[in-house]
Order: sequence, then C-alpha cells, then structure tokens
Amino acid sequence: MQNKNPDECCPQFNPSLWNEKEHIWKDKLFIKDYVKQIFHMPLNMGKVITRMFEIAEKANATPKAEDYLLMAFDPSPWKSELYMAVTKEVPTAENVRLSGRYISKVFDGPYSAVPQWIKEFESYLKSKNQRSLKYYFYYTTCPKCAKKYGHNYVVAIALIA
Repeated sequence: MQNKNPDECCPQFNPSLWNEKEHIWKDKLFIKDYVKQIFHMPLNMGKVITRMFEIAEKANATPKAEDYLLMAFDPSPWKSELYMAVTKEVPTAENVRLSGRYISKVFDGPYSAVPQWIKEFESYLKSKNQRSLKYYFYYTTCPKCAKKYGHNYVVAIALIA
C-alpha cells in the first residue's frame, strides 16, 4: 500500500487479525486488474498496483490503512488477477463483488514458498473438514517494507465449500 508518509509506505501488518480466521463476505467490493507473468513470476506487478491505487484514490474509494486488502489469484502461469478492496464503485475500473465463506492463514517467508504454503494450507483446511474452491494470496507489504519490518507476511485466503 502506498502512503503519504514517506517513512511508511506499507503499514505494519498484524498477523493475528488474519491467521486461521474465518471471514464471511457479502458483496465485498474490489477493483480488479491483471498482471503479466512468466511461470507465475510477475512482470509488471508494481506498475499495476500503483495504477490501481491511483485510480481508487482519484475516486475517493481507498479504505483506511487497517482495511487495505490486495489479493492475487493466478488462473494460469501467464497472468495474475489482482483484487484491491475499495469503499465504493470506481467508474474507471473493473468493479467486482466477492461473496462467500473464506478462511485465511498467515505465512512468513519468500514468495517462492507459495507452493509449500498451499500444501500446508490444504492440510490445515482438511483438519477443519473444509476444502478450498479457490485460493487468493494477500501480499501484505511491498518488498522494501517487508525488509524494513523483518517479515514477509503473506496471507493465503481460501474460498471454501
């Protein structure tokens, strides 16, 4: 998340708010955009996130810092869908509403660990007698802020059956 305070680009993330939590969303509003990838390695993620944030900001639709949420879903190795939570419809963006029951689990480490995190998350869901219909990942900070805070928290969010 970008912030007007130059010393705080991304607010510090509190994992206890997301770790092993259930979320019920009814028409939760997001704007959606796309990132080009090569085998799940993003090519233009920073540029797309900046564009999304600027569009939301121009429409006065940015949430409070504590409500900021940016989720990624990879439908293929070649593209990723980004979902940024907003407070109202943004006329110049693709608006999407998500509904359903979701479970989240927090991980800490390099992005290359995502395949292992999915396995761990699937085991966790199985222990709760749940299964995922779709996975999203919430990258809580940019790489610079992850280094500053000493943690690279990533939240796996599963839409469950």
